[in-house]
Amino acid sequence: MASRFFPRSRLLVRLFVVFLLTLAWAGGFPSAIHADSVSLSIKTDSALHTFTVEVMQNPADRAQGLMHRKHLDADRGMLFDFGEPITAMMWMKNTYIPLDMLFIRSDGKIANIARDTVPLSTEILGSKGLVRYVLEINAGLSMKLGISPGDQVVLPGAAH
Repeated sequence: MASRFFPRSRLLVRLFVVFLLTLAWAGGFPSAIHADSVSLSIKTDSALHTFTVEVMQNPADRAQGLMHRKHLDADRGMLFDFGEPITAMMWMKNTYIPLDMLFIRSDGKIANIARDTVPLSTEILGSKGLVRYVLEINAGLSMKLGISPGDQVVLPGAAH
């Protein structure tokens, strides 16, 4: 009896592993946080707004971003750090949460904002000029908080 149980249990374990891998590949699990969460602030004319953000610094994390997630708390966001100034090009493919994308220069100044992005869209949303960072927050939040191009972002580990 034991010899028949062992092969069957081994088969079940293999099937379970295949099931888990398939589920993860298909986006069935919420995206794991691959990055450190840090505090980031935005100085507007009238206030200082603080967010807890996940920092995406490597290509794999930046490619994943907020894809497949269904919720983002109002005080949360995701910061894409490209490591150097680039012309940033973003899209909303596989992203279910409407977002505001803040394109931020190396000095922490907001260059431009793509407001109220459309979930699942493949439209390319780009920076106006060279930026080092893109901050994603919930759609409408930048307007509600009075965040505008030219405002200063106090970046993690920076003294701006």
